[in-house]
Amino acid sequence: MPDISLTIVVVLCLASLAAGWIDAVVGGGGLLLLPAMLLGLPGGTPAAYALGTNKAVAIVGTTGAAVTYARKAPVDVRLAVRIGLAALAGSTAGAFVAAGLSTDVLTPVVMVVLLGVGTFVMLRPAFGTAPSAEPVSARRVLAAIGLAGLGIGFYDGLIGPGTGTFLVLALTALLHFDLVTASATAKIVNCCTNAGALATFAWKGTVYWQLAALMAVFNLVGGTVGAHTALKKGSGFVRVVLLTVVFALVANLAYQQWIA
Repeated sequence: MPDISLTIVVVLCLASLAAGWIDAVVGGGGLLLLPAMLLGLPGGTPAAYALGTNKAVAIVGTTGAAVTYARKAPVDVRLAVRIGLAALAGSTAGAFVAAGLSTDVLTPVVMVVLLGVGTFVMLRPAFGTAPSAEPVSARRVLAAIGLAGLGIGFYDGLIGPGTGTFLVLALTALLHFDLVTASATAKIVNCCTNAGALATFAWKGTVYWQLAALMAVFNLVGGTVGAHTALKKGSGFVRVVLLTVVFALVANLAYQQWIA
């Protein structure tokens, strides 16, 4: 357990609660939780500890959300697991690369990608509002395994923030899911990416387990409530949350990078 004040612990737990809700609804909870971790841990703490502890927290909330979705949403679990296994391999490889990554490169990369995501969703108001009636071709399934699995899985292990959001967008675009079904599928895939990355960080000894266990309780509550909210409110609500989260976090990251 790092030497941090009770106030910081409380703030991190509240951030974990909010991140769990956001992550379950539309993904991207790590964009709130990881910056909180980087700011809350003692100065000079290597980035790998923030990344590793973040994974230990996130996997609990993601699993809770995945279970909730799988019980109530029309999820193709077999397809999700196939994509998830590819994501597991990708995230494991990404986590090995992340060991030597400087925190200075995290913010600009995530900001650029997020701006692209937000612009795309704004210009496509019908994106993800309803599932396609056409059957998904084998070529699209393979593309989803390659992009949403290996590609985004690698990103998750390497950096992490926004993985859930990118998965939702990729699954919606490639497999013609509505946003709720894409969110449900993304949670199962995200469990695999988190597991691969966490195993690597644990093996390297860069996880603060006591802090992670405490924060994970709050993340689980947020994730479970968020999944129920998305199922109840539908794709229109998920789209609004997606845009709100994307642009709020871009503004926050820009402030941290150039003003604070």
